[in-house]
Order: sequence, then C-alpha cells, then structure tokens
Amino acid sequence: MPDRKFSVPLTEIQKEFKLEVLYEPENIKDILVSNNEINRPSLQIAGFFEYYDNTRIQVIGRVEISYLERMTSEMRMSSLEALFEKGMPVVVITRDMEPPEEMMELVKKYNVPFMRTHLSTSRFVSAVIAYLNVQLAPRITMHGVLVEVYGEGILLLGDSGVGKSETAIELVKRGHRLVADDAVEIKRVSDATLVGSAPSIIRHFVELRGIGIVDVKMIFGMGAIKETEKIDMVINLEQWKDKKQYDRLGLNTEYNTILGIDVPALTVPVKPGRNLAVVVEVAAMNHRQKKMGYNAAEALNQRLMSEMEEK
Repeated sequence: MPDRKFSVPLTEIQKEFKLEVLYEPENIKDILVSNNEINRPSLQIAGFFEYYDNTRIQVIGRVEISYLERMTSEMRMSSLEALFEKGMPVVVITRDMEPPEEMMELVKKYNVPFMRTHLSTSRFVSAVIAYLNVQLAPRITMHGVLVEVYGEGILLLGDSGVGKSETAIELVKRGHRLVADDAVEIKRVSDATLVGSAPSIIRHFVELRGIGIVDVKMIFGMGAIKETEKIDMVINLEQWKDKKQYDRLGLNTEYNTILGIDVPALTVPVKPGRNLAVVVEVAAMNHRQKKMGYNAAEALNQRLMSEMEEK
C-alpha cells in the first residue's frame, strides 16, 4: 500500500459542512488536515494529556461545555490554556453553543481556527470522519475502465488496444453507466471497500481509436455517467491465446489485489466476434447471484455428483 500521506485544506472542510467561523487566523488557507480521526478533549480539559494527538480536529460538545461551566474563570483559563498550547488544526463547537470567554481569548492568543456547527456532536463527528476517510484515503491510479453494470462496479483491465473503451461505449448504449476511461483513480475508503473515479481533467471522456475523443455525457446524456463507484469485480481482458486453458466452469474464484484488498476477478479472452459487452453484463449478473448465495457452477457440480451417486 502506498506510504504517501494525503491532506485536505481546512477551508474545504469549512465549506463542506457550512461551519460558522468564530475566529479566523491569517494563515487559515495554509492549514491542512491530514488525520482522519477526531478528538473530544474531555480528558485533556481534565488535565490528562498522555496520547494526545495535536493533528486531530478538536470537537467541543455539550459535555465539555457543561464541565467547563462548573469551573471558576481562573480554573477554566488554566485548563484550556494547557490544551491550546499543545496545538491543533481547528476547534469546532457543536449545537450552536456559546463558547466561554476564556476560550475566545485563547484561540486568538494561540492563533487556532475556531468554528461552530448547528449539528449535534455525534452527528458532526460521524459525518466528518466519513468525509475524511474518503478525502485522505490511500489511492492509486490504474490504466483501465470503470463502469457500473446492473449496480455492480466493474473494473476492466488489459493492454492498450484490447477493447476496453469500445466495450464501455457498448455498455453505455445498453443502459449502463461510465465512471472512468483510460485512467481510474482508486481509493481505499475502508478495510473492505475500494471506490473508483475519473481524474477531473478527463472525466466523462472516452478515447476510441479511429474516431478520437468522445464526450459520453454530451452524446448519451447525464444518465450515462456516474462520478464514483465501488469496485465489486475486476475483469482482465487479454488477447485469445490458443494454447492457454481458460476457466470454463467458474468453480475457483480468482482475485486481483488492489491497495491490499482482494477483489474477485475474471480473465476474459478477446477475439473477433465476441460480444464483450454481453459477456460483461452476464459476469456482473452472475457476480450478484454469488453475493446473494447462488453459484451456478456449484449448483451444476452438485447436480452432476448426485446423478453419479444415483447410478
């Protein structure tokens, strides 16, 4: 898995969640968030700083405010200053609550961005974590085509000229949707989920040899494209090799490992006369059946074994 760390500008988070800015330092445009974990500094306010991570967004909720209100002004100032001097990318107060005066003084003293949301603490924290999991996810770019077929995200891989883009166009004509052509940006958004999208500069475009660049959105309409899609299966397209033995039953499941996640995969040989769009459609429907508990190859094998036992 790539070791590269990604970050998202704090200003983008502020716009995404429509946060009210209570204090904005001059360098706010330079502040980047690179940690997808959130901290509620209850223990830090109480004086416990072991394992404190100053790269996390700090969220102040009703519990923290209620605790601070029971303190004297001097105690609040001492407790909060011990927190703010450690540093943090931003502090967000939830439920549109009013912050203590001491907190406003300290964010200005230590130049810490201070924002507010109307959301409850739990809703805000879960939404921000989900957002950061996507924005900061490990990612790679692969040469291929990503399409949505019957609700399944199908990643088509293969050498240049094997027919990936032509297959994608045929699938679009048959009512399915294009996500990315030529270059697919893949993010690992959880331990079991890969999400693919197209680089913004080539989004919705397909290259067809002999024709050139085609804008799928303009020709086929908005219903023919999709911005992102989960990758459910990989189909490796390769030129037909006469001496190679291809799987004809489907009893054994192959996998392609992408960013440490094993994705079910098929190898489909390509030669003149094969309708690859139909093959991809059948593969997508068969994959859905397997996820729902029915495997045609196993059903046929059991039928044959039963027939043999009877004889």
